[in-house]
Amino acid sequence: MYDIDLKKFWENDNEAHKDNCFNPDAKQVALGIRMSEECIYAELGEEGDPWGKNKREKILELNKRYNDKSEKIVGKRLLRETILTKDESYPEIKRIGEIFGGTYKYIPNGGEWLSSDVRTPKELEKLLDRVDKLDLKDFIYPSNWEQEKKRIQDKYTIKPSVLGGVRGPVTLAMSIYGEENLIFLYFDAKELFERFSHTIKNVIIKMKEISHEEAGYTKNNAPHGFGFADDNCSLLNGEMYEIFGYPVLRDVFNKFSPNEGDNRFQHSDSEMEHLLSILSKVNLTGCNFGPTLKVDTIRKHMPNTRIDGQLAPFTFMNNNEEKIIAEIKRDCELIKNTGTRGLNISTAGSINNGSLLTSLRAVMYAIEKYGQY
Repeated sequence: MYDIDLKKFWENDNEAHKDNCFNPDAKQVALGIRMSEECIYAELGEEGDPWGKNKREKILELNKRYNDKSEKIVGKRLLRETILTKDESYPEIKRIGEIFGGTYKYIPNGGEWLSSDVRTPKELEKLLDRVDKLDLKDFIYPSNWEQEKKRIQDKYTIKPSVLGGVRGPVTLAMSIYGEENLIFLYFDAKELFERFSHTIKNVIIKMKEISHEEAGYTKNNAPHGFGFADDNCSLLNGEMYEIFGYPVLRDVFNKFSPNEGDNRFQHSDSEMEHLLSILSKVNLTGCNFGPTLKVDTIRKHMPNTRIDGQLAPFTFMNNNEEKIIAEIKRDCELIKNTGTRGLNISTAGSINNGSLLTSLRAVMYAIEKYGQY
């Protein structure tokens, strides 16, 4: 247990997060790690599937026990302790993968996977014809939506949630059509390749607009901001990505994040260096890239972007505190050497089950020791 003044640490961390972690008066590098519900099982020695769906009461009980422990080790309760009841919850609506004919399949202890049977250009063209003609609102929302919306709003004054982000365009396309197939499509049928991207963009924009309408917003008061999780975009080279992925981000951000400071986020926990110069053109306010990238490399391309990283997830999960401290030291020194701020210490990817609270405390110790501005 590293010696840390927990009260002082969290006070300084609160200041560090201001101005998108660029606060010129902050004393230390910001800490972005807040753990995840996946981590409960190893931490508490509980049997269970980290990606499984537990009952509400069980989740709350586990989270409370976890928070009791986290409060002692890191000085903060990290996981949610309130969850809407079934009566307060809106009916499930269809997701973007289902719009494109895909099926979400849950694999025990392996998470959720999206796939489809579309494998040829002819099948893809037929799919896009169908999607382009689809009444999205009618397709996405269940038949009892209006009835449930009125009931929940009258009884609980809870609005439907607004779409804040989706699976990124390349990952979506590869989930539906296949990784190699999408790459071959660029060479074999470039017009269809571009059309696939264009349809994805139109669907995202329409989904976002519909979610605003359902939540009672107008064009003038709708909340700004959007984010993408696009791990597979790293499989495209720069020329392919500029045609397929970039136009989606550019147009979606321009429509829903038009102002300086509006959230423009990209998560891709992969090797991303070859795409940084392209992504820099969409003025990301936040990014979370794979652990092979270094802080100063990202900063060179994105001087005004908050960097959520760059601790390797497996370093964190393996709980090797010496290596954890070494990586945090490296990142803190790199950001300070650039003469900028905007580093938000996070894992360069997901926080996995096995990552312990003692490892988070080691991260905090390293920030205190090496991350002072």
